Amino acid sequence: MRDYNIRTTQHGILFIITAPSGAGKTSLVDAILERCDEICVSVSHTTRAPRKSEVHGIDYYFTSLSNFEEMRGKDEFFESAEVYGNFYGTSASWIKSKLETGVDIILEIDWQGAQQARKLNSKSTSLFILPPSVETLEKRLKARGQDDNSIIKRRMNQAAEDMSHATEADYVIINDQFDTALEEILAIIRSERLKFKNKTD
Repeated sequence: MRDYNIRTTQHGILFIITAPSGAGKTSLVDAILERCDEICVSVSHTTRAPRKSEVHGIDYYFTSLSNFEEMRGKDEFFESAEVYGNFYGTSASWIKSKLETGVDIILEIDWQGAQQARKLNSKSTSLFILPPSVETLEKRLKARGQDDNSIIKRRMNQAAEDMSHATEADYVIINDQFDTALEEILAIIRSERLKFKNKTD
């Protein structure tokens, strides 16, 4: 097994991962966490209702719209965005504290949040995960069995907008074969860690 766990800098690296719904982002991130040390995924605040399998504080911090707006008014979010009528935001203080302890962070966000995050952290590394085709994306959404046809149609319409922003990322990964896509992302993480090491040595 290749070594992807090179600890290269006292300051953590922010990895921004964006993808349209159904592209396999969450599964890839879960696999990255199993393979890499000293890396964690940011847990977002959201006004969306939790799904049956989701746990508060692990999958998301589920909060009311009024509380979310209060936090946003106090500039407590590193980035925030509205997606499918719900709001999502990342705690700025949490991001800062984790990076300062040398832990790398994976930030799973949509393209709107990614734009904000890149402006706030110019040293971040952004990746965009694409499906091999629009037809494959629709099949994956249907296979999940989480949404009815009307929601799937809305997600497909949104996916077109999402994918138009792929070129804004530093790296674009085509998730056709899962293991291949995973190896490509792990190689990027290793490369970025080495890059940061060379800059700080």
